[in-house]
Amino acid sequence: MSQLQLWLAILAGLSGIMAQEDLYRKVFVFRKDPSDAYVVLRAKLEQPLQNFTVCLRSYTDLTRPHSLFSYATKAQDNEILLFKPKPSEYRFYVGGKFVTFRIPEGRGDWEHVCASWESATGIAEFWLNGKPWPRKGLQRGYMVGTEAAILLGQEQDAFGGGFDVYNSFSGELADVYLWDAGLSPEKMRAAYQSLRLPPALLAWKSLSYEVKGDVVVKSRLREVLGP
Repeated sequence: MSQLQLWLAILAGLSGIMAQEDLYRKVFVFRKDPSDAYVVLRAKLEQPLQNFTVCLRSYTDLTRPHSLFSYATKAQDNEILLFKPKPSEYRFYVGGKFVTFRIPEGRGDWEHVCASWESATGIAEFWLNGKPWPRKGLQRGYMVGTEAAILLGQEQDAFGGGFDVYNSFSGELADVYLWDAGLSPEKMRAAYQSLRLPPALLAWKSLSYEVKGDVVVKSRLREVLGP
């Protein structure tokens, strides 16, 4: 590890310090359960989102409800939300409304999810471990606001706050991306396989973030791809 990488790792491990880092082969470890910790993400959003895709990878043994990705504006606290109410279900929110995607209960392994939405048709897509689920309808004609608080590990019930620790995340998160477009099926699979991806508003390999509370940046223990 170079001296610069060492300093970045130290900064990332100190709560409340803004860092920008290539997090390839690294994870955020949310150590406590329940927890008041979270990670703030910084993105340059210049206009309302009429299309978007959010992807991330999670590893947890939680069976209670927990938030993975929370994007709130002052007008709507659940502007974009990826929420897992139980091991066999994901909820995908846009503009305060949600659709549910039911999945087989996990085997105690990493889960990679991508969710995309387009305003013109209201089509919501959900991909789990590189495979698509049946598409559903959500908030046709809506536009996602730009002045956003973007958090990992907590659900916002108010702009930048209003947390319920019993909806907090505990475990490991990695490979977080947000695009202002819907991804093609080929790119959805590429995201699962950690292959080359198009430029993003939020990108794991150049992530601007701030740790709040008991979250630590660590190297992955092993590769996370499935068969």
